[in-house]
Amino acid sequence: MNDRVTPPMHALPDGEAELTLVVKLPWEDVARLGQEAGRLAAQWRRSVTLEEAVSHRLRSSRVAAHAKPAGEQPPAVTSSASVSSLPSRPPAEQARQAIDRINGTAGTA
Repeated sequence: MNDRVTPPMHALPDGEAELTLVVKLPWEDVARLGQEAGRLAAQWRRSVTLEEAVSHRLRSSRVAAHAKPAGEQPPAVTSSASVSSLPSRPPAEQARQAIDRINGTAGTA
Protein backbone atom coordinates (compact mmCIF):
# COMPACT_ATOMS: atom_id res chain seq x y z
CA MET A 1 0.00 0.00 0.00
CA ASN A 2 1.04 3.60 0.07
CA ASP A 3 1.49 6.12 2.86
CA ARG A 4 -1.97 7.69 2.53
CA VAL A 5 -4.25 7.48 5.53
CA THR A 6 -7.43 5.47 5.02
CA PRO A 7 -10.32 7.91 5.14
CA PRO A 8 -12.74 7.42 8.00
CA MET A 9 -16.20 6.06 7.43
CA HIS A 10 -19.11 7.67 9.24
CA ALA A 11 -22.48 6.13 10.00
CA LEU A 12 -25.33 8.51 9.23
CA PRO A 13 -28.64 8.70 11.14
CA ASP A 14 -30.61 7.62 8.05
CA GLY A 15 -28.79 4.26 7.97
CA GLU A 16 -26.33 5.14 5.23
CA ALA A 17 -22.56 5.47 5.46
CA GLU A 18 -20.38 8.37 4.38
CA LEU A 19 -16.76 8.10 3.33
CA THR A 20 -14.33 10.44 1.65
CA LEU A 21 -12.62 9.44 -1.59
CA VAL A 22 -10.01 11.02 -3.80
CA VAL A 23 -10.62 10.10 -7.41
CA LYS A 24 -8.59 11.16 -10.42
CA LEU A 25 -10.89 11.83 -13.40
CA PRO A 26 -10.34 13.11 -16.91
CA TRP A 27 -11.67 16.64 -17.45
CA GLU A 28 -14.35 15.27 -19.75
CA ASP A 29 -15.79 13.24 -16.86
CA VAL A 30 -15.68 16.29 -14.58
CA ALA A 31 -17.60 18.22 -17.24
CA ARG A 32 -20.20 15.43 -17.42
CA LEU A 33 -20.59 15.53 -13.64
CA GLY A 34 -21.10 19.28 -13.86
CA GLN A 35 -23.80 18.75 -16.46
CA GLU A 36 -25.43 16.11 -14.27
CA ALA A 37 -25.33 18.50 -11.30
CA GLY A 38 -26.94 21.18 -13.46
CA ARG A 39 -29.67 18.79 -14.57
CA LEU A 40 -30.35 17.73 -10.99
CA ALA A 41 -30.35 21.37 -9.82
CA ALA A 42 -33.04 22.19 -12.37
CA GLN A 43 -35.04 19.11 -11.36
CA TRP A 44 -34.66 19.65 -7.61
CA ARG A 45 -34.88 23.48 -7.85
CA ARG A 46 -31.79 24.05 -5.69
CA SER A 47 -28.02 24.09 -5.97
CA VAL A 48 -26.41 20.66 -6.36
CA THR A 49 -22.74 19.90 -5.67
CA LEU A 50 -20.60 17.56 -7.73
CA GLU A 51 -20.54 15.24 -4.71
CA GLU A 52 -24.34 15.08 -4.74
CA ALA A 53 -24.31 14.40 -8.48
CA VAL A 54 -21.84 11.53 -8.02
CA SER A 55 -23.84 10.11 -5.12
CA HIS A 56 -27.07 10.31 -7.12
CA ARG A 57 -25.40 8.65 -10.12
CA LEU A 58 -24.04 5.82 -7.96
CA ARG A 59 -27.40 5.28 -6.28
CA SER A 60 -29.32 5.27 -9.56
CA SER A 61 -26.88 2.80 -11.15
CA ARG A 62 -27.15 0.58 -8.07
CA VAL A 63 -30.95 0.62 -8.27
CA ALA A 64 -30.78 -0.16 -12.00
CA ALA A 65 -28.39 -3.06 -11.32
CA HIS A 66 -30.78 -4.53 -8.74
CA ALA A 67 -33.71 -4.21 -11.15
CA LYS A 68 -32.06 -6.57 -13.68
CA PRO A 69 -33.23 -10.21 -13.81
CA ALA A 70 -31.04 -12.72 -11.97
CA GLY A 71 -27.92 -13.65 -13.90
CA GLU A 72 -28.00 -10.57 -16.15
CA GLN A 73 -25.09 -8.25 -15.50
CA PRO A 74 -25.41 -4.48 -16.01
CA PRO A 75 -22.97 -2.97 -18.49
CA ALA A 76 -19.74 -1.73 -16.97
CA VAL A 77 -19.77 1.97 -16.17
CA THR A 78 -16.92 3.52 -18.11
CA SER A 79 -16.36 6.73 -19.88
CA SER A 80 -13.34 5.56 -21.81
CA ALA A 81 -15.45 4.36 -24.74
CA SER A 82 -16.83 7.82 -25.40
CA VAL A 83 -13.62 9.64 -24.53
CA SER A 84 -11.12 7.38 -26.32
CA SER A 85 -12.18 8.59 -29.76
CA LEU A 86 -11.26 12.18 -28.89
CA PRO A 87 -7.96 13.49 -30.23
CA SER A 88 -5.23 13.96 -27.67
CA ARG A 89 -5.02 17.54 -26.37
CA PRO A 90 -2.78 19.22 -23.84
CA PRO A 91 -4.16 19.03 -20.27
CA ALA A 92 -4.54 22.81 -20.05
CA GLU A 93 -6.70 22.82 -23.19
CA GLN A 94 -8.78 19.91 -21.85
CA ALA A 95 -9.32 21.78 -18.58
CA ARG A 96 -10.30 25.02 -20.34
CA GLN A 97 -12.80 23.25 -22.59
CA ALA A 98 -14.27 21.26 -19.69
CA ILE A 99 -14.71 24.43 -17.63
CA ASP A 100 -16.33 26.15 -20.63
CA ARG A 101 -18.79 23.25 -20.96
CA ILE A 102 -19.61 23.39 -17.25
CA ASN A 103 -20.15 27.14 -17.41
CA GLY A 104 -22.21 26.82 -20.58
CA THR A 105 -19.81 29.02 -22.55
CA ALA A 106 -18.43 26.33 -24.87
CA GLY A 107 -18.28 27.54 -28.45
CA THR A 108 -19.13 31.16 -27.63
CA ALA A 109 -15.55 32.41 -27.54
